[in-house]
Amino acid sequence: MSPTPPDRLAIAASQDVVLVRNAVRMAAERMGFRHLDVTKLVTAASEIARNTLVYGGGGTAAIECLQTFARNGVRVLFEDHGPGIADLSLAMREGYTTGSGMGLGLSGSKKLVDEFEIDSEPGRGTRVTMTKWR
Repeated sequence: MSPTPPDRLAIAASQDVVLVRNAVRMAAERMGFRHLDVTKLVTAASEIARNTLVYGGGGTAAIECLQTFARNGVRVLFEDHGPGIADLSLAMREGYTTGSGMGLGLSGSKKLVDEFEIDSEPGRGTRVTMTKWR
């Protein structure tokens, strides 16, 4: 089976982060995720949505339900056209922060999902793709 068309949500204000959280939760529940896995995916998506808003100046989240004959999953793609990340390896280090947070956003989100890809370049913005499988 092919993936469902992604639901694309704008992230332009703090209330949009809540909308992304809720949409990711509904997608994971629809795909039959256990409560713990729903929580992990929602937490990771919330962190990246917040980063998209705060550091990327806003952007979008595309939520996709994946179904194959072997397994179900949810993929979330975040995109912004902000300043990008100058040193991606440093930004992925646990404890690193450019703001007032605990420095768990990128590295913590990566640990909560099964697949995590980030593409960023100064002046070009950032694209984060995360997938959680049931």
